[in-house]
Amino acid sequence: MTTMPTSIPPLQDPAAAGREMHALAADLFPICRSITGNGVRETLKRLSALAPMSIREVPTGAPLLDWTAPKEWTIRDAWIKDPSGRKIVDFRASNLHVAGYSIPVRRKIPLAELQQHLHSLPDHPDWIPYRTNYYGEDWGFCLAHRVRSALADGTYEVCIDSTLDAGSLTYGELVLPGAGPGEILVTAHVCHPSLADDNLSGLVVAAFLARHLKDTERRLTLRFLFIPGTIGSIAWLALNETAVSRVRHGLVLACVGDAAPFTYKRSRRGDAPVDRAVAHLLKHRPGGGRLVDFSPYGYDERQFNSPGFNLPVGCLMRSMYGTFPEYHTSADNLDFVKPTSLAESAGLVLDVLDVLENNRRFLNLNPKGEPQLGRRGLYSWIGGQNDKAAAQMALLWVLNLSDGRHSLLDIAERADLPFPAIRNAAAQLQERGLLNEVEEA
Repeated sequence: MTTMPTSIPPLQDPAAAGREMHALAADLFPICRSITGNGVRETLKRLSALAPMSIREVPTGAPLLDWTAPKEWTIRDAWIKDPSGRKIVDFRASNLHVAGYSIPVRRKIPLAELQQHLHSLPDHPDWIPYRTNYYGEDWGFCLAHRVRSALADGTYEVCIDSTLDAGSLTYGELVLPGAGPGEILVTAHVCHPSLADDNLSGLVVAAFLARHLKDTERRLTLRFLFIPGTIGSIAWLALNETAVSRVRHGLVLACVGDAAPFTYKRSRRGDAPVDRAVAHLLKHRPGGGRLVDFSPYGYDERQFNSPGFNLPVGCLMRSMYGTFPEYHTSADNLDFVKPTSLAESAGLVLDVLDVLENNRRFLNLNPKGEPQLGRRGLYSWIGGQNDKAAAQMALLWVLNLSDGRHSLLDIAERADLPFPAIRNAAAQLQERGLLNEVEEA
């Protein structure tokens, strides 16, 4: 009899995987990204070398639910010169120096007027903030507060060499087909410039996982999206309503590269299988993690969880957005992101996918009394496990609760045993003719 497959392979060398992902983040770090433009295209092109994806272009002005595809922003250079002609802010030194989507400007203005277009962080005087002007035509510069505080009165020359024209919104999509009808959605946002945790970490983990899983056999299709924040998920939802109905589980990956413990934001439903899977895994992993309830603020999970779609999509993070000092500043750099953290995050996502892929229901074919395990060779199987007591309890729990109504995740939660122990016990019982898988309705 066919045994239940273990179809989500773990990382064979987490240390090497972490180094590879960090190196990819370092390669992508200098690129100036926004919600549109060549920075997004170049980023997707480099990610495609690891995980070949389809590049989608949505033309400016295309209707997208209650939105329209925005104009495309291109920036070539930007700077501020002080009254002596010295450059005090230079886009070529850091692409965070220009507020995203700034309109073109070339003027000489007094300091008082310039101050109205400057952004800095008094509490962190050496950091550069990240700011945008996506949906209001304006311009601005971001700089260290220490530099801003030293500006003397006089006339300053400002230059932003940019364009905001008809073009397109770009996103990447990679589909790994499964044998069954359902899908797992994994997304990361591609719109941030030189910010390593938010969100190069999500991009490199997603791309690495796509490559890692491309040759596996699975029930569930895996769909990876590399999208600009907010407008990208809205665009995909607007253009893929038939695919939406196939999404059974989803994860948004963001801020998964720092050294903080894991944080998981539940879906709008709160008790979707993905919510339960992450909660179960965090409970059974060293260091645990934090669970937070859904709110309609944050990353793209709020679009997938909007009431008209109500998709079971949660958000996996380490440090939660908006809660750590480095968030949206130049301090979110490559030193802030750790190779070990990237590997741990990739490993946890693989564990979540394993639970979702293998969360099946079974029927005990010998339900009257406890079947004799010894003559079926199951005691020798128990003897080969590191934790013999847990292996025996897993067998007994699976036999007792396999009534066609309880899933393996239900059993793992009830037994308070790690999901792999329950999954492996079910595989052994199925192999020996004691269980039969119940087909999904």
